[in-house]
Amino acid sequence: MNSDRNTLAAIARRAMIERGLEPDFPPAARREASAMSRPADATGSVRDLRDRLWVSIDNDDSRDLDQLTVGEPLAAGRARILVAVADVDALVRRDSAIDGHASHNTTSVYTPAAIFPMLPEALSTGLTSLNEHEDRIAVVADIVFEADGSLATSDLYRARVRNHGQLAYRSVAAWLDGEGPAPPRVLETPGLDDNLRLQDRVAQQLVELRHRHGALSLETAEPKAVFDGDNLSDLDADRKNRARQLIEDFMIAANGVTATYLESKGFPSLRRVLRSPERWDRIVQLASATGDQLPGEPDAVALEAFLTRRRKADPDGFPDLSLAVVKLIGRGEYALDLPGSEPPGHFGLAVKDYTHSTAPNRRFPDLLTQRLVKAALAGAPLPYSVPELAALATHCTEREDDATKVERLVRKSAAALLLSGRIGESFDAIVTGASSKGTWVRLSQPPIEGRLEHGFQGLDVGDHVRVRLIQTNVERGFIDFARD
Repeated sequence: MNSDRNTLAAIARRAMIERGLEPDFPPAARREASAMSRPADATGSVRDLRDRLWVSIDNDDSRDLDQLTVGEPLAAGRARILVAVADVDALVRRDSAIDGHASHNTTSVYTPAAIFPMLPEALSTGLTSLNEHEDRIAVVADIVFEADGSLATSDLYRARVRNHGQLAYRSVAAWLDGEGPAPPRVLETPGLDDNLRLQDRVAQQLVELRHRHGALSLETAEPKAVFDGDNLSDLDADRKNRARQLIEDFMIAANGVTATYLESKGFPSLRRVLRSPERWDRIVQLASATGDQLPGEPDAVALEAFLTRRRKADPDGFPDLSLAVVKLIGRGEYALDLPGSEPPGHFGLAVKDYTHSTAPNRRFPDLLTQRLVKAALAGAPLPYSVPELAALATHCTEREDDATKVERLVRKSAAALLLSGRIGESFDAIVTGASSKGTWVRLSQPPIEGRLEHGFQGLDVGDHVRVRLIQTNVERGFIDFARD
């Protein structure tokens, strides 16, 4: 029977193949995975931290759990936050067939109808996942923060850990905001309530400090497909919430101390960088249209101050402004950073030292970073040459772009399915792209993006417009509008 889920999964597979991504694991990788029957055991110096109140907080449906967190109050308002990252390298050896597939795709591909994991599910959701009530080996970032959220000390080491509660963003956020009950696992686990509230307090301090330094408080809503069985029923806006922000800020901190640790050991690293905005001039124009001002040259602190003012002045319109700014800033990339050089940094996060290290089940750059960290911890030689790392940085950026385009196509195909019976209807929209290649708009409700085929003259990113749906094509993910 041909269902919406099957239709979208087939589109995803075709799109992956067209972009050179492999939707299926080769036979050798499947044989390697089937031969693995137990999680990795520790070798070398490993601490035992299984008695700590480690928990995972992730999406409701996540099964590939990469990290755990736990907090500890210290004197004078300080706090220690520990971030445990799954030791994927302990089972996925370099140059194995599984590693070959991972290094080819470089990322898991998440589409509405199907997930195409970077690692076989026997590993990513089993043996290398930090699953609830199971012992695992992890690389731990041990970070002490001052009372104001500034970094005091940090360390990296390997440890045995145990996940005492698999929690979900939405329920934890509702509880922290006082809008819902505590998740059952929080009620059942003595001390977990206080520990999570401590983590939340530290996260709030971190985000406040980063925003003072120019980190951008953007708020966008990605449409997430909702299925009734195997049939598509709706698109739900997946917004950032307090629990998601908590994890993001701890991951930023862990990625930062990982980058500085590698630098301290004289090791190169793969940095995640976002250079100055590609279209700062248009961001300045958007600010001016609201009666505000921005400097002529890119300035993260000034942009964040403007965003803060707009969030307070127009909370309902802020997601649209955020979306426009995100589109105008441009996309991140991986870059090799050599010891002693000045890293280019990440404009949107207002940090200089930033790598990707906290999701090795899902991203190959994180697995590479883990191998570098473990070599540095063991006093071993650099596991990759500098030319190899430079080539991998470029390759990972290109493959991530390919995966993003596949994910976007399938989201558009899902949206086309939903809109196929609404030809001729009109919608409020915001312009999200304007170039010689075309003009794109995103509807306010449902949050769907499509191409503006007629009436696009004079429009630019951030402009609000009324549009009429004129055509959809599910297979190609086309959603076409005309200006009303």
